[in-house]
Amino acid sequence: MTKGSDSRIGGLGRPITRRSATRLMLGGTAATLAAPAISKAQSDKIVIGVPSSLSTPYGVADDTDHLNGTILAIEEINAAGGVLGRELDVYVPDVDKLSPESCRQAIAACIDAKVMAISNSFVFAPIPAADESAKYKCPYLQGNTQRDATEAFRANPDKYSHCLQTDPSEVNYGWTYPIWLKKMEETGVWTPKNRKVHIVSEQVGYNQTILKAAKEAMPDSDFELVGLTDIQYPVNDWSPVIQQLKDVDAGAIMINHWVAAEYAAFCKQFRADPVEDSLVYLQYGPSQPEFLELGGRATEGFCWSTVLGVYGDDIGMDFRRRYLERFPEFEGNMGLVYTGNGYDIVNYLALAWEAVGDPTKFAEVVDWIKNNPYRGVCGLMNLGNDLQEALHYPDNGFGNQASELEEGMSQLFVQVQDVEHKIIWPNEIAESTLQPAPWWS
Repeated sequence: MTKGSDSRIGGLGRPITRRSATRLMLGGTAATLAAPAISKAQSDKIVIGVPSSLSTPYGVADDTDHLNGTILAIEEINAAGGVLGRELDVYVPDVDKLSPESCRQAIAACIDAKVMAISNSFVFAPIPAADESAKYKCPYLQGNTQRDATEAFRANPDKYSHCLQTDPSEVNYGWTYPIWLKKMEETGVWTPKNRKVHIVSEQVGYNQTILKAAKEAMPDSDFELVGLTDIQYPVNDWSPVIQQLKDVDAGAIMINHWVAAEYAAFCKQFRADPVEDSLVYLQYGPSQPEFLELGGRATEGFCWSTVLGVYGDDIGMDFRRRYLERFPEFEGNMGLVYTGNGYDIVNYLALAWEAVGDPTKFAEVVDWIKNNPYRGVCGLMNLGNDLQEALHYPDNGFGNQASELEEGMSQLFVQVQDVEHKIIWPNEIAESTLQPAPWWS
């Protein structure tokens, strides 16, 4: 599959699964997905552009989840009569998340297709994508989770007025981490053997921003950052890292990475030679289904979090049920982040289009979204602020925060328990509580 290839996938087609995406990457016959931008027969439909990683291994998991969530929302809306009497459809250009040029090309393909909105999980080159989208200015809703991008939106609100980040930024991972440590200590389940923190961090800008935020927050806590280990994707052998973890012997360990398969490998190697009695936290990546698929029982007891995820409340659980009815192949191992984000974005757009009455009135649709927060399966998207990003909960004191759960989008702290993901904090939406890890005495 070459950059710029695309697929129209709606209620009449099959969604891309991880298995079919793998065939695409391997160059099998499934790679022949080319379709015209918008055919004459399809011109009455409201089309949403969904740039997705179809030919790079590191983007398939999240983008499959996002695309499947999008498809579920589209099918439900179409079954209920569509929007303004028109059916929704989806246009899917391929994107390499790490390539600025590919990110730009994917947005350009959506513009050529004359989509009415763009929905994207995330890219690692958000500004080239945003710059391209500014030539068209349809609503561009994404879960990029990057403060550098939303700061750019704030600095140039006219140019980027249409760019809306549907989740809080990555800085909140670092800022909230010491608060979570204290909350876990207060449970009485984890008694820190010392107040030391050791962070292992990937070198991409996203992870470096998280590291910087953690360094900013740590002095206000009663924990001390004493160990720092750099890693570079791909990590094939974790044994040198684990040896450094053992040498520092910190009571709390953060692995600040993003690739589920490599996290699974870390868990297996760590369990074989653990740092005893340490609370081990893995940033974000375990949310991807590959983590449990590849790690199995070795993942038991590890904790992780996401600033964007499907809640475990009645709304979230009902969504999980309907998602698994539509995609039963993910039973027992459903992605809990971009599945809900893709679903929420479509429903948010549908409400805005109905309210404005014309999907081609891009500026009016964007203004409606900014002025009307939406409570979806992943919490509340309140984008009416100068960063144009969702407010973060719980309040960590660093700005763009929500003081109450239903005023923002909650960061979800999760632990693997019986090879299932269970939300353990914040308490308002917890499904379980912290449990002793297998390597604790």
